[in-house]
Amino acid sequence: MAAPGPASSQEWHPPTHNPWLIAVAVMTATFMEILDTSVANVALPHIAGNLSVTVNEATWVLTSYLVSNAIVLPITGWLALRFGRKRLFVFCIALFTTASMLCGMAASLPLLILARILQGVGGGAMMPISQAILLESFPPAKRGQAMAVFAMGVVVAPILGPTLGGWITDNYSWRWIFYINLPVGLLSVYLAKTFVEDPHYITTARVRKMDSIGFAFLTIWLGTLQIVLDKGQQEDWFESNWIRWFAAISIVAFVAFVVRELTTKHPIVDLRILKNRNFGTGIVLITAVGIVLYGTTAALPIFLQTLLGYPALQSGLVLSPRGIGAFLATIVVGRLVGKVPYRLLLIGGFSLLTVASFLLGRLNMQIPEMEIIWPSVLNGIAVSLIFVPLTTTTMNDLRQEQIGNASGIYNLMRNLGGSFGIAAVTTIIDRASQMHQVTLVSHMTPYDPIYQERLAAITAGLATQSGPWLASQQAHAVLYGIVEQQARLAAFVDNFRIFGIICLCCVPLVFLFKEVRARKAKMAAH
Repeated sequence: MAAPGPASSQEWHPPTHNPWLIAVAVMTATFMEILDTSVANVALPHIAGNLSVTVNEATWVLTSYLVSNAIVLPITGWLALRFGRKRLFVFCIALFTTASMLCGMAASLPLLILARILQGVGGGAMMPISQAILLESFPPAKRGQAMAVFAMGVVVAPILGPTLGGWITDNYSWRWIFYINLPVGLLSVYLAKTFVEDPHYITTARVRKMDSIGFAFLTIWLGTLQIVLDKGQQEDWFESNWIRWFAAISIVAFVAFVVRELTTKHPIVDLRILKNRNFGTGIVLITAVGIVLYGTTAALPIFLQTLLGYPALQSGLVLSPRGIGAFLATIVVGRLVGKVPYRLLLIGGFSLLTVASFLLGRLNMQIPEMEIIWPSVLNGIAVSLIFVPLTTTTMNDLRQEQIGNASGIYNLMRNLGGSFGIAAVTTIIDRASQMHQVTLVSHMTPYDPIYQERLAAITAGLATQSGPWLASQQAHAVLYGIVEQQARLAAFVDNFRIFGIICLCCVPLVFLFKEVRARKAKMAAH
């Protein structure tokens, strides 16, 4: 993989404060923001009931946040140059914290959605700014350790979110999932104002005029795409007229955005950076990681709650060891980066993620908890093995002034991958369940001896309580319920096997990275 480019290594200047104090400052805010992307999921039924709306209407609480978040992500680099990165970071934390308070106070769904939009605007810029600050605060040879700290938030927070959200909602109120951000946000503002500083290239930069046309195309593209992904399955995808229109508008806006950004002199998002081989390869891989990470996080709780009958809190507790595995692995990986070749870490990570996905593809209705916990732990370890070297390698070959723009694109693609993963999970569960059900129902005939044997046994067992005729009707209903259950189970199996195939396909892509030369990276730090 890549040694740092000449500019990125020679232009690095140490910050005034200790880099680890800066890491604590930015990660406090980032962890809060990432946690909030998933903490509200399990509270939707409570929100719907409290605000007198349907659960489908309440999902706009999630969609509104994701749309505003996605739009802000790629323009973070320009905003940092225009207003100053430290000032923008502090403003975003303050906006996110204030919006969290407004979310908790919302008396109606429209007010809650408006507050979530503001929260998404504040949260969208936080993650790429945090990543850029961390990368620039550490010398190139120690950026792997910085990304290990960043990975703790990115990997662990989405896993802990549903568990924390379920516990708070069950024991207090859904409003407290937003109110808990207030003390954390105030602390984050203080830490950011104290330790974060703007690098020289930002304080001396000449700020170009905003590409308003490009921004308009970007807003339309991401807004319509996110709504299509979030609402597509509910509306039966392209059977819905408005889904077709939104999809068409999204495609046209995307093409117009790409053409605009590649032809204008001062683009709001510099897509030319994708010519960098390491960055382009990293974008493809982080999108795949987003699909698998968020898709698995969405699929497992649904399986545990709908098929195995786990309550929300118990399903969260079963999945929480995944976060523990990710956290511990991140600490180890931070020490391995720079000592072990990045390619080896990435190949090991994607291979382990493949194994974990295929192990989860062996689900059944009698599966013990440990056979879910261990693959989940492997999943957490694998994502940590991938995330730290992938982020470091993707960014290390860029000039310092490119990192802000690159971080916005990188985080956007991870989030879009997550949106695709969640949309794929919900679609496959519903569509594949129907296909498997058709296959299984074909065996429910008088000519299938196994079916007739099971039917007779169930009828005989029920006949003592309800009589022969009613027992026969009940037995048919019982068997059909089993068929529906097994069809849905097979759909979950399909999901995890598809994730396994995606991870397996990522392994050869690792070799597209330029080979890292650790010795040069170490020399650049001095």
